[in-house]
Amino acid sequence: MADEMSKTEVPKRQARQAGPMGRRGPGRVVEKPKDFKGTMLKLLSYVGRHKVAVFFAAAFAMASVIFNIVGPKVLGQVTTKLFEGLVAKVQGTGAVDFGWIGKTLLLLLGLYLASSACNLVQGWLMTGVTQKICYRMRKEIAQKITVIPMSYFNGHSKGDVLSRITNDVDTLGQSLNQSVTQLITSITQIIGVLVMMLSISLPLTGVVVVTLPVAAVIMGVMMHFSQPYFREQQQVLGAVNGIIEEDFAGQNVIQVFDRADASVAEFDEKNDRLFISGWRSQFLSGLMMPLMSLVGNMGYVAVVVVGAQLALTGSAAPGDIQSFIQYVRNFTQPVQQLANVSNTMQSMAAATERVFEFLAAPEEEQAAVPQIPKKRQGHVEFEHVKFGYSPDKTIIHDFTCDALPGQTVAIVGPTGAGKTTLIKLLQRFYDVDGGSLRVDGVDVRDWDRTALREQFAMVLQDTWLFNGTIRENIRYGRPDATDEEVEAAAKAARCDHFIHTLAGGYDFMINEEGTNLSQGQRQLVTIARAVLADRPALILDEATSNVDTRTEELIQRAMDTLMEGRTSFVIAHRLSTIRNADVILVLRDGDIVEEGTHEELLARGGFYAELYNSQFEEAA
Repeated sequence: MADEMSKTEVPKRQARQAGPMGRRGPGRVVEKPKDFKGTMLKLLSYVGRHKVAVFFAAAFAMASVIFNIVGPKVLGQVTTKLFEGLVAKVQGTGAVDFGWIGKTLLLLLGLYLASSACNLVQGWLMTGVTQKICYRMRKEIAQKITVIPMSYFNGHSKGDVLSRITNDVDTLGQSLNQSVTQLITSITQIIGVLVMMLSISLPLTGVVVVTLPVAAVIMGVMMHFSQPYFREQQQVLGAVNGIIEEDFAGQNVIQVFDRADASVAEFDEKNDRLFISGWRSQFLSGLMMPLMSLVGNMGYVAVVVVGAQLALTGSAAPGDIQSFIQYVRNFTQPVQQLANVSNTMQSMAAATERVFEFLAAPEEEQAAVPQIPKKRQGHVEFEHVKFGYSPDKTIIHDFTCDALPGQTVAIVGPTGAGKTTLIKLLQRFYDVDGGSLRVDGVDVRDWDRTALREQFAMVLQDTWLFNGTIRENIRYGRPDATDEEVEAAAKAARCDHFIHTLAGGYDFMINEEGTNLSQGQRQLVTIARAVLADRPALILDEATSNVDTRTEELIQRAMDTLMEGRTSFVIAHRLSTIRNADVILVLRDGDIVEEGTHEELLARGGFYAELYNSQFEEAA
């Protein structure tokens, strides 16, 4: 988003030119369709878990179609009986047998009711199956998020991931529910109607069957041209969601820097692509139904002409002609439904591919035999650690440090020196490229990943609070904590006082972004959460950067108490907050340039002293 905004001139909303079919923006590439068959096979493995329900749903769907197919044949017999009765009455040789006609019509009513009942049951079964599949996929996606390495989210926006969980899974569920049922009923109806038509007239059936190759060619051509646009539509939808999520989160900054027009222009560019891909996919797939209707109507006209000739020659009864005309409609309708199913399946395939792509993303590696040391004291050893987020750019060149249990290690340095990167390595969000990192004598790559992260309580500069009460947000650090323990942690973090000034106190509801608290108050709540967690080691990444000087002093006292007996890593720009650290590591360009206590480093008059004194110069 920042790259887009950095352009010298961002155009206003652009008018679409020459219609979407004629517009191709620069650099716009239409993706080729991917593995449709492979995606469907994977999806079938999900459906296979519900094979009993699907079997009965298919059975009821076929029964519904069969009951419905018999109807026109019975109605044709009623028509023939009525016609023959009227002719006999006119000739004076008989009368209309209304008794037989009445019983037959009651039978016909029973067939249609049975068809509706079977259709209702199969709909209930398939809805259950599709919703269970969607439930399973959402659950797997939620579980996947917890094991995907942090590097994945560096290349994928939150909105795109959110779109896979919501839009793509919803599209999959709706399409699967429609397509499976329609596929079963359409095929059953085509076979059943074909059998019934053959029982009436072979010549008329031949006329109708001739239209099938034409319909198949139309379906194949439309699917070939529309599938790439269905996939692009789902991908661009994810990008649009990403922009929306980003703009909502940064609305204050956008307004302050007067970048509203630029944000709208960026959204318009993606929205235009979504409009174009959606227009093309829907237009091409929408052509299928009218073309199929045209083919069906041509077959219908041909049947009427040939049927009239057969009736005149006495080769077919009037009721048979009427039944056959109804069957022609019943035959072309499922063919058209199959065309619609092909559209639905294309959309489903595009959405399903995106879901499976996410589920197939690489996961965080776990040791074959994960270890958990018996003594968890918080002893941390960095030994000649080398790391870079990309192979061509190393951030940490040769970092060595031995943090003893209970020791406070402060890490300082200019922005981009690699301070926060060390913390990410410590919690194994990333693995080192060279050297080793050990916690309590065990390489972090051999640790059980969950147990490793349970070693640390962490307070970041960027606070994270969820929609819930203050009590719930603090208890997030230790879910089994009592109310008394939560309040004790809040007092230790010096936030008990301001909590009591809020409506509801500890039951005050924090909104989704925590914006109904000040930034300093949010920081205090996250510190209380770390206090409650009571872990062997602490990570404080600019933990007091968002509070005023007086509050900082109170927080520092609480931190001093909290850090007693715990290994603590403190990242700080305010160097006055780390005076009591056991050892201060001064980083510059990924290397330790100085090491010692606050007094020792000031006495040397080196880079640390320069950083320390510069703060007072800026303040002056």
